[in-house]
Amino acid sequence: MAKGKVKISGDALSGSVTHLLHRALQLALDFHTDAVGPAAITQRQYTVLTAASAGDGMTQNDLVRATGIDRSTLADLVARMLAKGLLVRERSTTDARANSVRLSEVGRQALDHGAKPAADADARLLAVLSPKKREAFLKTLTALAAVADDPAAIKAKNKSVKTVEKAKGGKARSRDDGATKAAKAKADKPAKTVEAEKKQKKQKKKSKDLIDA
Repeated sequence: MAKGKVKISGDALSGSVTHLLHRALQLALDFHTDAVGPAAITQRQYTVLTAASAGDGMTQNDLVRATGIDRSTLADLVARMLAKGLLVRERSTTDARANSVRLSEVGRQALDHGAKPAADADARLLAVLSPKKREAFLKTLTALAAVADDPAAIKAKNKSVKTVEKAKGGKARSRDDGATKAAKAKADKPAKTVEAEKKQKKQKKKSKDLIDA
């Protein structure tokens, strides 16, 4: 192996959640491209058109929140869609310092034409999984998307989990300390006391045997 080069094991990547999610996204995008064809709008363009159709004029901040696309990427994407005539820019009615975008007639037609291919791509991706796993898969994706929309939620959840684990750890330590104290107390008893207790137990057993007889 050449100096400075690092061999990456396939097993290492197979255990990487981030890598596996990225591969799954690549598969979904490939399915979308196959469904719409090379000349149609991309999956991200379809996402922006869908988000923009939900309101009468969306600012860049609105689109970032709705789509999850980072600000710089979204700015480039919107610029290309404006150039293609898919979107129309206008002054925001809610913020005089910002511009908003809305669907043009061309953009609305593109959105309508892209709905079926997008649904077909989703169906093809879900078809990879067994029927029993599809619902769980969608629930998992929904939960992850919710965290992406509200990062504070995962912090609160992690804090709650740590609190529960700390409480459980405290109870376990308390039980261990109790057992340790009991064992220590037993070990600290004088030998005569221990012997006396043994004799007392034997005497009680004999008395019980006589009564039962």
